[in-house]
Amino acid sequence: MITISDAAQAHFVKLLADQPEGTHIRVFVISPGTPSAECGVSYCPPDAVEADDIELEFNGFHAMVDEKSAPFLEDASIDFVTDQLGSQLTLKAPNAKMRKVDNDAPLKERIEYVIQSEINPQLASHGGNIMLVEIDAAGVAVLQFGGGCNGCSMVDVTLKDGIEKQLLDMFPGELTGVRDVTEHQHGDHSYQ
Repeated sequence: MITISDAAQAHFVKLLADQPEGTHIRVFVISPGTPSAECGVSYCPPDAVEADDIELEFNGFHAMVDEKSAPFLEDASIDFVTDQLGSQLTLKAPNAKMRKVDNDAPLKERIEYVIQSEINPQLASHGGNIMLVEIDAAGVAVLQFGGGCNGCSMVDVTLKDGIEKQLLDMFPGELTGVRDVTEHQHGDHSYQ
């Protein structure tokens, strides 16, 4: 469910050494399955362990995950990275905003999953996002751009060279193209 690098495990052991005995860590998702999902890690003293928690054993400590967060932490990873700017703990949870779907799920669900877990995180660096409106009868994914993508001068390049290429590669024989139905209006919100 969650991979914790050796460096991050050593960091947690060091942090937990200063906590009361029996304290573990808790990995959680606030608002799981929504666009506003946020992941976090906190201390989990013994009296905060719930009966339905999933307990993951690591080197020198345990990670507790509540039942509601568990499906959204599938394929999550925690690392402790040191570079010239210092050290930082990183938590990546590609399924936090949308629960991972099976390979045999309907095409619409699989495309929505790719949008939420792969495409929108890339667009977020420019304040943008996309939403799947529908898949038309010809197998074309109809998309709506939002945020910084609405009115951006590069939206056509992003659509054709980025999103369409990625989706056609991932869903060959099922998807025939991608079309934008956004009424683009350039403004202060647009990425430049």
